[in-house]
Amino acid sequence: MLAATVCQELRRIVGDAWFRDDTETLVSYSYDATPLYQSMPDGVIFPASTEEVAAVMRVCAQHRIPVVTRGAGSNLCAGVVPLHGGLIMVMTRMNRLLEIDQDNLTATFQTGLNTKRFHTAVEETGLFYPPDPSSMIICTMGGNIALGAGGLRGLKYGTTKDYVIGLEAVLASGEVLRTGGKLVKDVAGYDLTRLLVGSGGTLAILTEATVKLVPKPAYRRAMIAVFADLPAAARTVSQIIANRITPCTLEFMDQATIEVVEAFAKIGLPVDAQAILAIEQDGDEAQVEKDLELIETICRREGAIQVKVAATPEEGAKVMEARRSALAALSRLRPTTILEDATVPRSKIADMVLEVQRIAAKHNVRICTFGHAGDGNLHPTAMTDARDAEEIHRVELAFEEIFEAAIRLGGTITGEHGVGHVKAPYLEWKVGASGISLMKRLKHAFDPDGFLNPGKLFAETRKRVVFTSEPGAENEAGGTAGLEQAGAGETGLSGDSLEDGRDPAVKGGA
Repeated sequence: MLAATVCQELRRIVGDAWFRDDTETLVSYSYDATPLYQSMPDGVIFPASTEEVAAVMRVCAQHRIPVVTRGAGSNLCAGVVPLHGGLIMVMTRMNRLLEIDQDNLTATFQTGLNTKRFHTAVEETGLFYPPDPSSMIICTMGGNIALGAGGLRGLKYGTTKDYVIGLEAVLASGEVLRTGGKLVKDVAGYDLTRLLVGSGGTLAILTEATVKLVPKPAYRRAMIAVFADLPAAARTVSQIIANRITPCTLEFMDQATIEVVEAFAKIGLPVDAQAILAIEQDGDEAQVEKDLELIETICRREGAIQVKVAATPEEGAKVMEARRSALAALSRLRPTTILEDATVPRSKIADMVLEVQRIAAKHNVRICTFGHAGDGNLHPTAMTDARDAEEIHRVELAFEEIFEAAIRLGGTITGEHGVGHVKAPYLEWKVGASGISLMKRLKHAFDPDGFLNPGKLFAETRKRVVFTSEPGAENEAGGTAGLEQAGAGETGLSGDSLEDGRDPAVKGGA
């Protein structure tokens, strides 16, 4: 528990109503949207300004209190679960849109601003902010920046990291840092803006941001292509890109996902299809129509059994909304839904989906796959029940093998959800021991006492994997992945420097 004198200091900074340590509030902020992970904070604080954030951090630095920054809590990698207790800093009071600068094509805002609200305000001016995470109705812009969020439009427009050009942040010491600005070019020293994007609250607390905007596309049209087999859908994706077409959206759903989404959305998706591509293009009307005509030709040439172009904007919106509803639809099947992400080169999409299906069958778990085919970012999603410990164990083993398969196919363990706590044991698989060592030195430079979001990014224990060259092939130990867990002391991969004796995340859900 926080000392009474510390609580008094924090209340003086933000006001009595904006610091809470009652049981109901602590429980409410002990988890995020990641199933199975929960850990109690010691207090929850709601600052209203950068000055208040800085003052709070000075108190926390003096008393070495862990601080976890939180937006709407839609994180999917246990990134804002307070593993070491301490203080949850909720940024949602800092939700002002400060400026839309139409001369410089930029917008500046406080990081607690709701993402959907920001999109709406920008588009009302005739401008456009492309990154569109599926949780935009509830998530915050600061959360998007902290995790480098992607979305359905990532293929054509890129992700959050491609739009953030300036930040205001508070360091662990309470110092205020400002990076970048309304600049097209800026190479003055290290690119601290890019470093902070995706850092997940482990380096600094983001309080304001400036992003670049683009003109709003004048025209948009959608279509779906239906396939009887996965390889045909994957070939189609590659051929669309090879023909120098970059759709705004190029999404994938496997058969299991199609069936569930159709039962939920009821828009006429063929539930017996093995794969569907949902495609949308935007821009000049003549060019959009030309692109869709060529895309339809490619789809049919590569084996699509049905291609349907939306006749109206409303019909096109239904197609995209059906894809956006995939998680909600799958969540109806079982009490617990675990949504993951793994990214592979576009040419390996079919291989990755087949690997997911093989791994799911091996462990006797139900996993559906959908995602962003255009940029290779897939979302294997397990439907399970947190109350069944044996089944949950099989799900965890399956995801370990899925991450291993993604890396073996030239991919990564996360394309847009971040590492957080859930994927920390697998980070070294991707970046290597030297990458971990360098990242830890960067962390120490920003946060020498290790109290900014401790227990995230760097595993306190790690998973060791012996990679196999062929899917399903056995390694020397007789297993397909050779997974085992090693203590931090044995591997030299220590956790954060903060040690307060708390247990790591309590599995069991909220």
